[in-house]
Amino acid sequence: MTSSRPYLIRALYEWIDDNGLTPHLLVNAEYPGVEVPRQHVHEGRIVLNINPSAVRDLRLGNEWIEFSARFGGIARLVRIPLAAVQAIYARENGQGMAFGDETLDENQPETDSQPEPEPPTPSGPARRPVLKIVK
Repeated sequence: MTSSRPYLIRALYEWIDDNGLTPHLLVNAEYPGVEVPRQHVHEGRIVLNINPSAVRDLRLGNEWIEFSARFGGIARLVRIPLAAVQAIYARENGQGMAFGDETLDENQPETDSQPEPEPPTPSGPARRPVLKIVK
């Protein structure tokens, strides 16, 4: 089956916009193929306002998100592979969805011949996931 990520992003984008809120994307700017203005990247991430009034020619495809936007008065083309999208949410209330990392190539079918993962080695106390509020 294909990834559900592009369908969820499109649905949440429409839901956020229909409710008069501002859709934002949290993007892993270090992911291969991400084309964003590097001067706006902080800690390897960038938050992008994809409100229809903020972008032009928005395309929410099955593999890429593409649009034109102005950054510091300069028009730029932004291209983001869907696997680099970490979250889509409404700026005003934070409602939306966060996504996990996609490690498999979505175009290759899973097979039983994949190597078994190695068991974790004890190297101290286990670290719990940490959520961070992005404004």
